[in-house]
Amino acid sequence: MSEGFRKITEEDSHYRHLEKKSVRELLEAINREDRKVPIAVGKAIPQIEALLNALIPKMQRGGRLFYIGAGTSGRLGIVDASECPPTFGVPHDWVIGLIAGGDSAIRKAVEFAEDDPMQGWRDLQEYAVDPDDFVIGIAASGTTPYVVGALKQCQQHHITTGCITCNPNTPLAQYADYPIEVIVGPEFVTGSTRMKAGTAQKLVLNMISTTAMIKLGRVVDNKMVDMQLANQKLVERGIRLVMRATGVDRQTAERILMQEGSVRHAIQYLKAHPPQGSKK
Repeated sequence: MSEGFRKITEEDSHYRHLEKKSVRELLEAINREDRKVPIAVGKAIPQIEALLNALIPKMQRGGRLFYIGAGTSGRLGIVDASECPPTFGVPHDWVIGLIAGGDSAIRKAVEFAEDDPMQGWRDLQEYAVDPDDFVIGIAASGTTPYVVGALKQCQQHHITTGCITCNPNTPLAQYADYPIEVIVGPEFVTGSTRMKAGTAQKLVLNMISTTAMIKLGRVVDNKMVDMQLANQKLVERGIRLVMRATGVDRQTAERILMQEGSVRHAIQYLKAHPPQGSKK
């Protein structure tokens, strides 16, 4: 392990005898701990910025972003990856989440799946990962063999790597070209890294994917102009966006949105062909 490595995520909770606390006491204590998370994320912004400055040019050239993790960390990566196509209209194979144990592990833990140091690399090879891509390992502890082994192999094959971990100087960070360390301290329930560590990872993933997509041109002003119109809620949101951007009435916005198939194209069409009497 790295010199100076300290597994803070496994240290004893600052709170004792939880079973004796009232519901209100438990809620207030959890909330007190949770408030530490965004502060810790803020301290890691220079690391997050460095990762994004390396990631964005790769994606601009068509490279893919991979998240790889186990347990909660793997699930969070999959959630972030799966939200990119509907939110930003990108192909499903541009941001990819992998979890130890495969898709069945998304819902139910697969015993010992994270313990094979070569399985992560084998899973990446199923996607023909190459030096055009960027691989981010996610592991609160920074020691998960599935993730550490994957990043080690990536570096050996000249694939750029990053990581998100909640311990300093971890084995995982050794194999990350762009490590992100968000030190949130011991968990409220000792070792339960689905709590503060998981929240920190989710916040960082939000920052990575959202910032990347903005810089890749998938947001105009503050609008999701490329979102998929996959259900009625999103169609309604699209109609409102078109109305606000162009000043047309609802009927026109809906008609052109359905005709063009996206908010971006509907706005472009209406700005090129403004209806008579429109406000803009």
